[in-house]
Amino acid sequence: MAASKEELEELVEKLGKIKGRHTELITVYVPADYSLVSAQKQLEAEKSTAKNIKSRATQNAVMNALEKIIRFLKTFKKNPENGIAVFCGNISQVEGQEDLQMWSIEPMMSLKTKLYRCDKEFVLDALKEMLEVSEVFGLLVMDRKEATIGILEGKRIEVLHKMSSGVPSKVKAGGQSAQRFHRITEGLTRDFYKRIAEEVKKNFFEMKKLKGILVGGPVPTKDEFIEGDYLTAQLKNKVIGVRDIGDADEQGLKLLVEASRDILAEQEVIREKKLMETFFETLGENPDKAVYGYEPVKKALGFGAVDTLFLSKKIDKEIASELKSMAQNISSKIKIVSTETSEGEQFYNLSGIGALLRFSV
Repeated sequence: MAASKEELEELVEKLGKIKGRHTELITVYVPADYSLVSAQKQLEAEKSTAKNIKSRATQNAVMNALEKIIRFLKTFKKNPENGIAVFCGNISQVEGQEDLQMWSIEPMMSLKTKLYRCDKEFVLDALKEMLEVSEVFGLLVMDRKEATIGILEGKRIEVLHKMSSGVPSKVKAGGQSAQRFHRITEGLTRDFYKRIAEEVKKNFFEMKKLKGILVGGPVPTKDEFIEGDYLTAQLKNKVIGVRDIGDADEQGLKLLVEASRDILAEQEVIREKKLMETFFETLGENPDKAVYGYEPVKKALGFGAVDTLFLSKKIDKEIASELKSMAQNISSKIKIVSTETSEGEQFYNLSGIGALLRFSV
């Protein structure tokens, strides 16, 4: 089962603090579309390489860690839907002693990185990127010649589909009048817009995580497309930003994201503001269904009454971990609140701990 963002955050924080005495910490990323059997074969091959390690203690630690990971991967019938990340190694700080520990997680987003690394610390970059932004945004860059559709997931941009129009750029020999040629190219352009709209619908219409669509292209192409009757009303309402971009290829997707940083930041702020508005409104209008402060929230968690737990990023980590664990045990939703909004700052000043309740306690 895929981990929650909070579980991933907790693991990344824990693993980030671990430093090996030698290169005895192994990181394995098996991407979503990769065979676990192939991953196991690669690790078996790495065992042969590990025999060349000069230090006998380090060699044994690496060999034991590899064997432990291989045995673990063999317990799966198939690769989890989002792939899997495994971390294993000797974390003992005493020379000559071995404390072999292993952690694994199926992230909440599809793992795209394939990796084997043996180092003094675990490689966490791909997981940290998933924590940057929880939303997924659709991307479209287009002109009359080509279009590229992609997604922004955290900091990662993925190309989903590339298209070309076949619209000629100039009149060819053959006696066509300029007006007739213009009618033909306009017809081909409209057909291309329809094809783009069909691909946008195919990729985004049923995407549950989609928070919005960004569109880029030259003037007036993108405007003709957005203002025309091409996208369904539902998808048109999902368009949160339109930017002037010169490229309609993969580079164009990167330029679109860069040009839309203000919009993306605003979306995160809006999400947090809505969360806090709901909490404060409930606290004021229906105080039996909301509590704040460590003891009241812990009591409500103990009764199984918490529907949604709110924790400020700035509260004590041990307290946060304790309350998260209690919330997970009763299947409560967990929301982490920053102090980058006035509402988030107000919540932190109110203890940074709050909850919406399923029933009064």
